[in-house]
Amino acid sequence: MQQHFSLAECDVVGFDLDHTLCRYHLPQSARLIYDSFAHYLVTEKGYDEDLLTLAPDSLDFCCKGLVFDIEEGNFLKLAEDGTVLRASHGTKSMTFEEILEIYGRKEWKHFNTVSGMVSRTAKYYLYDNYFDLPGALLCARVVDSLDQHDGQKKYDFWKDMVAAIQHNYKISAFKEDCGMYFPEVKNHPDKYLQRCPDSVKKWLKQLKNAGKILLLITSSHSDYCRLLCEHVLGNDFEEYFDILITNALKPGFFSHTPNQRPFRTLENDEEQEALLSLDKPGWYSQGNAIQLYDLLKKMTGKLDPKVVYFGDSMHSDIFPAHHYSNWETVFILEELLGDKGTVPAKAESEPLEKKGKYEGDPLKVPYFVSKQWGSFFMDRLPGLENAEETLVHTWSCKCISTYSTIAIPSLEAIAESGVSCSFVWKSRCSLLWILKNS
Repeated sequence: MQQHFSLAECDVVGFDLDHTLCRYHLPQSARLIYDSFAHYLVTEKGYDEDLLTLAPDSLDFCCKGLVFDIEEGNFLKLAEDGTVLRASHGTKSMTFEEILEIYGRKEWKHFNTVSGMVSRTAKYYLYDNYFDLPGALLCARVVDSLDQHDGQKKYDFWKDMVAAIQHNYKISAFKEDCGMYFPEVKNHPDKYLQRCPDSVKKWLKQLKNAGKILLLITSSHSDYCRLLCEHVLGNDFEEYFDILITNALKPGFFSHTPNQRPFRTLENDEEQEALLSLDKPGWYSQGNAIQLYDLLKKMTGKLDPKVVYFGDSMHSDIFPAHHYSNWETVFILEELLGDKGTVPAKAESEPLEKKGKYEGDPLKVPYFVSKQWGSFFMDRLPGLENAEETLVHTWSCKCISTYSTIAIPSLEAIAESGVSCSFVWKSRCSLLWILKNS
C-alpha cells in the first residue's frame, strides 16, 4: 500500500538533542565515554588497570543493535526473527558452530521482551545509541579479564557498570564537575561537539516562519543542554524553539502510565514546583507527552495536530513516540553514511522531492561499519547441512521499518529540501534504500 509523508502537513516538529541536533566528533567522544567508565571501575571498584588502555582499533567492536547477554558474558547480533546471527564471548567472536551449540537456530530466549523495546533488565542490555556503545567494549573487556583471572562461568559485574554510568551521567554531575565526562566536555567543547551547519539553522527558521511549532525534547539536564545548544546553535538558540523540555526521562516521557510525571519550571537550572497542566510555551523539565499534546492542541487550534519527531535512539525516541503518541518519526541513523550492506529489494518508488544529500566527506568515525559485526542492516546466515547461506535482515533493520516513518543519516539530508519536502514510497524500507544510496 502506497504511503506518503509530507513535512508540510505536520503542525509540530520536534527534535532530540544529542546526536540529532547536536552531533559529536565520534572518535573523541567514544574514547572519552570509554575512559570515564573504565576509570570508575578501576579506581572505585578495583578492576584490572589494563582496562584503561585501548588498542587503536578496539572501537571496531562497537556496533549499534548489539544485545549483551549479561549472565553469559556474550554479545549478540539478532536477525529479524530473533535468531542469533553473530555472537562474541567478551571481545572474542564465536564460531558458527559455537553459536549453534549455545543458542541453536531458534528465537533467542529473551527476544520477546527485547522486541517489545524493553532495553534493559537484569538479564540483558540493548546497545542502541552512541552514549552507550563504548560501554559495550568495556563490558566485553571485563569479561575477557574475568575469564583470564577467575575463569568465571556466570558474570555479576553489571551492577558496577551501572554505577559507573550513573556516576558519570547523573543529573548533578555537570554542576558538581563529577566524573570525567562533563568536566571534559565543558573544558573542551570544540574537541567533542560539531557546530550545527548553516543549512540546518536556516531550515529551523524556515519551519518557524512557516507556522510550525518547534519542540526540543531531551533527556539531558538543562545545564548540559544549555552548553550544547550555545555551542552548536549559538547564544540565541532559544529563539529556534517554542517549547524546550529537558530532563525528559525518555522513553518514560511518552509511555502511558497511570501516574504521568508532571512538568516542572526551572530557575537557574534548578527544578521548581510541579505544574498541574502545561499552559504556555517555554522551557520546562520532566513532564509527559499527554500534557504536552494538550498544549499543542491549544497552540494549533486543532483537535488532532500532526507531530513529527526526529531522534537517534530507537528505544528512547523512535519507538515510544510512534507507539505511545502516534507521532510520525524520523530516525537519525549515521550508519546510513557508511554501511554499504546490500538491500535485496530494489526501491519501488522515488521521493517526490529528493534533495539534500549529505554535504562533504562522510564522517570519519570508528564504528559506522564494524568489521567484527558487519552491516547494521543485513547479514548472511550460514546454511545447515551444506545448504546455501541466506541473506536476512537484522532485528535492528526490522525496527526501522516498523517504527520510523523515514530514516536519514543527518538533518542535513533533509534540511535543503525546505519546509515542503514530501516523500512517497510503497514500503518504508524502499525509502531507506533511496536515502542510503543517494
